[in-house]
Amino acid sequence: MATERLILRASEARDRAAVIELNSSPQVGTYLGGPRPRAELDRTVPEVPGRRPGFFVVERDGTAIGTIQLDPQDRERPQHRLEAGETELGYLFLPATWGRGYAGEACAAALDWFARALPAEPVVLYTQTANVRSMRLAARLGFTEVERFEAYGAEQWFGVLAPARPRGSRITGRAASSS
Repeated sequence: MATERLILRASEARDRAAVIELNSSPQVGTYLGGPRPRAELDRTVPEVPGRRPGFFVVERDGTAIGTIQLDPQDRERPQHRLEAGETELGYLFLPATWGRGYAGEACAAALDWFARALPAEPVVLYTQTANVRSMRLAARLGFTEVERFEAYGAEQWFGVLAPARPRGSRITGRAASSS
């Protein structure tokens, strides 16, 4: 699927290096428990990373700049709230792209895809309250705070986006599954 500036597509083998870069970046990992060791990622990231519905590579001008995931919640997460919704929105973007609105544009497109695929399902989002940019993005996307709690040595924010009809925002073309 396409937005005004971005392409969201299924992962391909050529995306492996970008996925490793995202997950090993100290800046990206700041609010996610830190970066993962590159050597570990080199061993564990599959040839085609994220090969499943709800995983999108975000591309700008032919270059992978991030990923969006709409995944079932981790049932091991402290104080998770499955009754609020089982699907969690996650996103990672390369630091060089921050502050340009790409995350908001890509997340809105992914949420529209999800609303078309599963119109009655809410989506949840977790972020550290110290991650001010992520908190602002959650508000712009329409997430409503459910609770705050302590986990992983930091205050966490938990929000829900109630099911709604697809917004039909700035998406062009036909939304397609990423499988």
